[in-house]
Amino acid sequence: MTVRIAKSPGHADDGSITHKQILTILSGLMAGMFLAALDQTVVSTAIRTIADDLSGQSLQAWVTTAYLITSTIATPLYGKLSDIYGRRPFYLLAISLFVIGSLACTFSTSMYELAAFRAFQGLGAGGLFSLSLAIMGDILAPRERAKYQGYFMAVFGTSSVLGPLIGGLFAGANSILGIAGWRWVFLINVPIGIAALLIVYRVLHIPHTPRDHRIDWWGAVALVVGLVPLLTVAEQGQQWGWSSAGSLILFAIGAIGLVSFVLVEIRMKEEALIPMRLFRNSGFTLMQVTGLLVGMAMFGAILTLPLFLQIVRGATPTQSGLQMLAMTIGMMSAAVISGQLTARTGRYKIFPQIGMALVVIGAVLLAFFLQIDTKNIWLWAMIFLVGFGIGNCMQSLTLATQNSVPSQDMGVATSAATFFRQVGGTIGVAVFLSMLFSLLPKNIGKQVAAAMPDPAFQQAAAEHAHSSDPAVIGQSIAHMGQQMEADTSFLQHIPAVLAYPFKQGFVDSMHPVFLLAAVVAALAFVVLLFFKEVPLRMTSALVERQQAAKAAAAADSAAGGPDEAAHGSHDAGDVPVPVGERIPGLTDGHGHAADGQPDAADGGGSAPPGPGRHSRPD
Repeated sequence: MTVRIAKSPGHADDGSITHKQILTILSGLMAGMFLAALDQTVVSTAIRTIADDLSGQSLQAWVTTAYLITSTIATPLYGKLSDIYGRRPFYLLAISLFVIGSLACTFSTSMYELAAFRAFQGLGAGGLFSLSLAIMGDILAPRERAKYQGYFMAVFGTSSVLGPLIGGLFAGANSILGIAGWRWVFLINVPIGIAALLIVYRVLHIPHTPRDHRIDWWGAVALVVGLVPLLTVAEQGQQWGWSSAGSLILFAIGAIGLVSFVLVEIRMKEEALIPMRLFRNSGFTLMQVTGLLVGMAMFGAILTLPLFLQIVRGATPTQSGLQMLAMTIGMMSAAVISGQLTARTGRYKIFPQIGMALVVIGAVLLAFFLQIDTKNIWLWAMIFLVGFGIGNCMQSLTLATQNSVPSQDMGVATSAATFFRQVGGTIGVAVFLSMLFSLLPKNIGKQVAAAMPDPAFQQAAAEHAHSSDPAVIGQSIAHMGQQMEADTSFLQHIPAVLAYPFKQGFVDSMHPVFLLAAVVAALAFVVLLFFKEVPLRMTSALVERQQAAKAAAAADSAAGGPDEAAHGSHDAGDVPVPVGERIPGLTDGHGHAADGQPDAADGGGSAPPGPGRHSRPD
């Protein structure tokens, strides 16, 4: 049987995918990624205001936990299902679920409702990042793909700037158009999401080759059983106590679930959500380990630095977001530079190595030189260095993962890379915050003891306690120390001399955290030394899959003999797909190629596909 891959009369002279065609598809992908990236920064800025209004400060962590659990679990599911059924329907589904969840969050009347709706929203978020990167892997060869990294980093950079501003604006407004200001944090996603949905529906039409399949339902169940308890205890363990009965039970259930998941995946073989054969590829395995470590170091730095700016420097959430712009600029510039150099040279291993080395240096500098009175120029320089290091890693690791697997595994490999980075980030946040707050009481105690002989401190402490009784003053100071784990806003309302030991104690507690981040980054650097750089492929995953289907069809045709001849297996419309061939079926939704030319796959003059296996648009 014959697979007909039609040559379009509108392809570029050199047979390559046109830049305009790529940008057309990128517009849809970036719309979806912008939706998810903006939501993260907007919500984090406004969450305290939301919790105050819904009378649930103690429950605000569950809003984050619920979203994290569902988005992390959904990530590998999107990857596997999109490999089977095609990217486009699942990307549309991800945006739709995200928009519906955002609309539901707008009408929340309690923190429990908000947590439930955020969980639903996370089901969509899990597909927005991983499918965007998988689609990039489909339409662009790895060597060419590196050139377009800057576009995606621009999305993150823009959301990093706009997110805190929009979140602060909405959280600070009593009402906008008769609706409570904080509810617009979620409502703003609806028009953006609808626009993204329309763009994707219109421009994202890529060929997909159907394949026989079974759904790995048991693997999905085991993944849920394994991750839900572990992610929950990672987020809540600091509050519950890591050795508490509840934490230990969740650890046990999670371990059983993960072991069950591995056993199910081994049994399911090629039908597994994450086929275990991929881990026999040393390049793939090393990239996932590195991604896990990078996620730990990255999220640890991104989380603790805003805490320093807000608690120690007294910055508002919006101001701290703007000051973190130094890290965003570092990430964006590194991604653009590394992408361009990768495209020109074909080398990519060196960039995550350089990136992790810079993260180590930046984290060590923060550990030894970050103080209450550190000048902004030096603070921004250190933050920029960490961001520049991270920017050298994010896209390069995904590129290395995609280049290490066969084209038919593009979706599951990309989602695995996203999945392990998210899990690493969750572990990093849990470990770093636990370390920070476990060191805090001891370090505050040291600083208070050192400040006690100061008459100015004694007077400020007595005035705050409204008593000259040393016992009452001691109780007042102890109460402020306990508040540091719950609500640090009191630091901005007490005399500077009284606040100083608490702020310095917080800074002292951050130093070991940054040292730990440096150790994690150094470990990632060592792992990267064992990675063997494989030359970047020069063809896209779609072209490779179509070539494989054509070869298989040719073999079937040779075995079928006269029956195939009756179907015109050598029609003039059938041509080989050369390296960089413009992919038929990439249309704007109106039967035309994305570069404005009629596509042969949509009536451009080629013969219709022969019987049997063939590529069809998603």
